[in-house]
Amino acid sequence: MSKAEGPFFTVEQNGPVAEITMNRPDSANAMSPDFWDDLPRILRDLSEQGTVRAAILGGAGRHFSGGMDLATFDSIAAMLKVEPGRAAHGLRGLILKLQDTFTAIERAPFPVIAAIHGACIGGAIDMITACDIRLASQDAFFAIEEINIGMAADVGTLQRLPKLIAPGIAAELALTGRRFDSAEARSIGLVTGTFPDRDSMLAEARLLAQSLAARSPLALAGIKRNLAYSRDHSVADGLDYIATWNGGMLRAEDLMEAIQARAQKRAAVFKDLGKPA
Repeated sequence: MSKAEGPFFTVEQNGPVAEITMNRPDSANAMSPDFWDDLPRILRDLSEQGTVRAAILGGAGRHFSGGMDLATFDSIAAMLKVEPGRAAHGLRGLILKLQDTFTAIERAPFPVIAAIHGACIGGAIDMITACDIRLASQDAFFAIEEINIGMAADVGTLQRLPKLIAPGIAAELALTGRRFDSAEARSIGLVTGTFPDRDSMLAEARLLAQSLAARSPLALAGIKRNLAYSRDHSVADGLDYIATWNGGMLRAEDLMEAIQARAQKRAAVFKDLGKPA
């Protein structure tokens, strides 16, 4: 097992592109306790390598992910049996930990492409809304399932989805919990491309990831960080932030390499971000 892998995931690297695959196909990649520990650690390990420039997040077997594993709900039920105030405090802490698992996708300095096939339900929706780009096969189907089990989604969907699609559509999907297919997902802007099957979808995701990995990793990190910042702040704040970001991060070396490569009709070559201090 490589450093980046964990019990729930496999990780394969092809140069600057990492493929992170949920590997519990017998359970439709349901998010067991291992999942919540593995994903942020894997993203942190890949980030600290300093050589990864793009990642693909997918699932083995027939489905992307069926969402939260029942074992996780069992642990929540046990937690709620203690004194009410302490139970509430403990549950809040657990929810914050689960939320951070998906926020780790946003923290990664490289773009993450969700490659979705089959079921993408419940917690899987929370996860893909934290990804930078979402692609789907035609057999993919989606549902914000939490309303159907008597709860509100609490690890990202209600916060991120209305920033990706029309808020009224996000509300209807969350309130009804109905299933929708890949064609509808594309029509509302949740996914940016649909493909005949999983293989063709993964092939496109790999081409896209390699294309992204050929760009300046400093520029990729800047775009990703500023998109997230602007989503959560006013236009004025976002403009000020990008001015400060580029004031500190914009470097002549990457600019000149990109310009010279275009003039010379060759591929640009950029340095890796490198390992953090």
